[in-house]
Amino acid sequence: MENESLQKQAQQTIEEARMVLPGIQALFGFQLIAIFNARFEELTLHEQYLHFSALLLVALAIALIMAPAAYHRIVERGKVSHFFIDLASRLIASAMVPLMLAIALEVLLVGRVIFGRNWTSVAGAGGTLAVYTLLWFVYPLLKRNR
Repeated sequence: MENESLQKQAQQTIEEARMVLPGIQALFGFQLIAIFNARFEELTLHEQYLHFSALLLVALAIALIMAPAAYHRIVERGKVSHFFIDLASRLIASAMVPLMLAIALEVLLVGRVIFGRNWTSVAGAGGTLAVYTLLWFVYPLLKRNR
């Protein structure tokens, strides 16, 4: 019975990663396309570095999201352990950190293109980061601790 429960938990964990991965990959693709857009040259060198940082953060998020499936395929083929479920949950949750930072950086850059280099773009990026932090970490942790 417990093994069946572990199997179900593992399936659910892998499904969570599968649901998030296409969105992250699409974001990564758009980030790559942006570099080859003529307007990219209009960004300052500092802004281009921010975009590159966001690109690296999304690449890290993809690696973290895909790691549970790779681990399971290589190490625990045909079986499931509590260790795998804990590892996968931690990796998936940790992937959200570089993802939310990357999105906030991209919001900052888009804001700078639209509004210029003022506090509006910083406020937009900060608000984005705050919303993700609240929805992805603060609220779930509060609910878990109740």
